[in-house]
Amino acid sequence: MEHAHMQRAIELSVKNVHSGGGPFGAVIVKDGKILAEGANSVTSSNDPTAHAEILAIRAACKKLGAFELKGCEMYTSCEPCPMCLGAIYWARLDRVYFGNSAADALKVGFDDSFIYRQIEQPHPQRTIPMIQMMPEQAWEGFRTWDEKPDKTRY
Repeated sequence: MEHAHMQRAIELSVKNVHSGGGPFGAVIVKDGKILAEGANSVTSSNDPTAHAEILAIRAACKKLGAFELKGCEMYTSCEPCPMCLGAIYWARLDRVYFGNSAADALKVGFDDSFIYRQIEQPHPQRTIPMIQMMPEQAWEGFRTWDEKPDKTRY
């Protein structure tokens, strides 16, 4: 674990607050060197997915020309939210170090607990109802994928 990398993620979070963004910063490290950085730009870019971790993952993948980040670690100023956690698993990072906890984030108004509770709810009972439709027709995309011999698995 490299304290300098965590310090950089924290610096990004503080600098981002001073420039009008949210208090979140993240860096991705490969072979002991920072490969990519990200700072929350949700409000400045009008993009609810522009979390520090997501932006760092996008930048690292672009730099490596790959959709996986095996062999990489993330240092982030705060415990990842559910969206970022999903992206971290999809990117297959080796390890994540975080500074503030989700409980710390809650103290300053960032509450992800409702998302975790929503995931546990049956689809139609969620705050934003999720309604399945046309599953037989939708299966065509999966069938086409399943039969494609030269697909890139991920």
